[in-house]
Amino acid sequence: EVRLVESGGGLVQPGGSLRLSCSASGFTFGAYEINWVRQAPGKGPEWVSVIAVDGTTYISDSVKGRFTISRDNVDNTVYLQMNIVKPEDTGMYYCNVGHLYWGQGTQVTVSS
Repeated sequence: EVRLVESGGGLVQPGGSLRLSCSASGFTFGAYEINWVRQAPGKGPEWVSVIAVDGTTYISDSVKGRFTISRDNVDNTVYLQMNIVKPEDTGMYYCNVGHLYWGQGTQVTVSS
């Protein structure tokens, strides 16, 4: 059974940092790219970043220069390092495999 579990969300002040984790199991982790997608209250899903099997990364223009994605193929975990966060970064953050399997999400709230 494919399982993705996000963690690391919470309340953070503007300009602060958070590191989200996506722990995966039930499939050959190193053979798949992993995405981060977020959804702000009242809005549709927004793709944030992806990390390929070879470690190549792509990131949305809305977070470029502030967020970094990485993966640990030993611990089967993908990370999203969020720096200089803004109120518009508030939302539920999900990781997925091939946009087919999703975790339950972790809430990020950026507020003073």
